[in-house]
Amino acid sequence: MNAVFGRRALFAAGLLGSAALGLASAGFAASKADYPGYGGDQGATRYSELTLINKANVGKLVQAWRFDMPSGGLQMQPIIVGGVLYATTTDGKVVALDAATGALKWSTGFPGAGGGRGRGLTFWQSGKDRRILVPGSAYVYQINADTGQLIPSFGDGGKIDLRLQLRGDDPTQNLINLGTPPSLYGDIFITAGGVPETSPSAPGDIRGWDVRTGKLLWTFHTIPYPGELGHDSWPAEAYKTAGGVNAWQGTIVDEANGIVFAALGSPADDFWGGERPGNNLYGNSLVAIDGKTGKRLWHFQTVHHDMWDADFSAQPILTTVRRGGRPVQAVAVTNKAGFIFLFDRKTGKPLFDIKEVTVPPSDVEGEVASPTQPIPVLPAPLGLHEISPDTLTNRTPEANAAARARLATMKTGPVFTPIAKDKDTIVIPGFSGGVEWGGMAADPKGILYANSENIAWYTSIIDQNRPGPGRSKYNFSGYNKFLDPDGYPATKPPWGTLNAIDLNTGKYLWKIPFGYYPDLAAKGMANTGSESYGGPVVTATGLLFIGATIYDRQFRAFEAATGKELWKAELPYGGVATPATYLAGGEQYVVIAASGARDRKGPKGAAIVAFKLAR
Repeated sequence: MNAVFGRRALFAAGLLGSAALGLASAGFAASKADYPGYGGDQGATRYSELTLINKANVGKLVQAWRFDMPSGGLQMQPIIVGGVLYATTTDGKVVALDAATGALKWSTGFPGAGGGRGRGLTFWQSGKDRRILVPGSAYVYQINADTGQLIPSFGDGGKIDLRLQLRGDDPTQNLINLGTPPSLYGDIFITAGGVPETSPSAPGDIRGWDVRTGKLLWTFHTIPYPGELGHDSWPAEAYKTAGGVNAWQGTIVDEANGIVFAALGSPADDFWGGERPGNNLYGNSLVAIDGKTGKRLWHFQTVHHDMWDADFSAQPILTTVRRGGRPVQAVAVTNKAGFIFLFDRKTGKPLFDIKEVTVPPSDVEGEVASPTQPIPVLPAPLGLHEISPDTLTNRTPEANAAARARLATMKTGPVFTPIAKDKDTIVIPGFSGGVEWGGMAADPKGILYANSENIAWYTSIIDQNRPGPGRSKYNFSGYNKFLDPDGYPATKPPWGTLNAIDLNTGKYLWKIPFGYYPDLAAKGMANTGSESYGGPVVTATGLLFIGATIYDRQFRAFEAATGKELWKAELPYGGVATPATYLAGGEQYVVIAASGARDRKGPKGAAIVAFKLAR
């Protein structure tokens, strides 16, 4: 990638390379060799300028090394700086590996770090001062990048407690479990997320901290206080008790313009809003925040008064598109409903029209749904938005009959149909998207790449079955996939797709089924698509690398221009994470984390696996 993150030294992702932008300042080390941050760069473009692996030789990739760890979930994307790969493990450690060989350099354990939802680390450098920020449950630890040892001058003996300086006099009531790494704006690191979306919950305030000392510098209230814009979109006292509204996928930074972008999630409770009447800003909003002060610059709410857990399922992403023959710096974001929204970074102006569309009212007593919801005209949604008997599985006659019978007992309707009380209600795309937490990728031409799920889920509103302090009147019946009797999705394939969208025009360049079920493929039913967790990386040579598929355990390279598969390798476990690419020892590597936790029938274990060209 283009940069080691240093003081005032991050390039505006989606534009030209750092050298072309003339970036130079203390602590900045321009290097295409590294992949120094979550999402590759501060704009989460997941784009690499490396060119040693190309369409002509990608078929010669072989496994270079493998680093095994105890069995468990592993969603982590490693970072690579100066020939060292930094990663978290399934058992709560941070490890530094030789990026060329996978040999262990050091290992340090931290409570709550890594594991199933530990998604990465943050690297910061100023001169010879090199530090790593480690998210771990309610804490952010800071360690020396060369030794793995805590930096005692940071916070309280090397860590800060995110429950403090948040809300109320009793920080133990502020439940936080941070897994996504902080972003960086110069010498400020930004935390956002990790709070529940069921009551009781803490607010998901966006906060900026001094990277050297851990001192809190600013706070953006995601549930507005009196006198702040949006306070009137909640009950007057909501800021004292309401929770959720957190950027659990992670924030991104446009350093050149000094903007932090946060894609904020749904308010608590996800499916019942009767105790929070109003549109509930800044729930389900993309918010642009001044990186120095924490002040709001602009926002756009993509779901009013969310009752579907339809929040953003991936980080925003920076890109550049053309309008009227001129380049426009843009930011894109997608939610679980499968809509993609595109805005001018500086002004918040939508770059494709967005219409407020009338949607059905709720029939749950006490619930007041928003009468309209914003829907972009372009691009078209990533997946289905309505289900009917004609869209059900045709895998076998028996599966189709069972799906039809089950669907007849459910409430269905168009997107944003309110969930019913004591009656299962279909939500499609389901509660895992759309695009998931692995994120999207974008190249400098304004082409967006995204893997998306196309599976129906269902739930219902039920009376509260978990009584206790702070609980709301109602609960929900769980996150339930709509499956046939054999455990496959009850809708027609494809059940997952890989997509390329030209954000200059809003049109799809290609869409292909992505993933398969080995048992079905053995019976001649291949290319069904499947669930996928983890995103892509795109390179300057026109390659798209992605694992993500749960069941087939394949790591693939596609031609970015066409979607043609050029290479694949079977991983030991599902590559349900986002890859990274880097140079070490003069060779280009592509690396991905793999784990078996999501595939109940598959092999168990976890590993980091790196590939390079055969000599």
